[in-house]
Amino acid sequence: MKGLGIGGFSLGTVVAVALSWSANKSILWAIIHGFLSWFYVIYYFLFR
Repeated sequence: MKGLGIGGFSLGTVVAVALSWSANKSILWAIIHGFLSWFYVIYYFLFR
């Protein structure tokens, strides 16, 4: 079963990129955080 996603990206990746972009306004950080996916999302909500 494939996960929920857009064009092969998981929901976690999309959320991580969106949060990263809103916080940093950096494409490079958005890509890095996209690879980290849910780990970055959890970190964001715990430490921001």
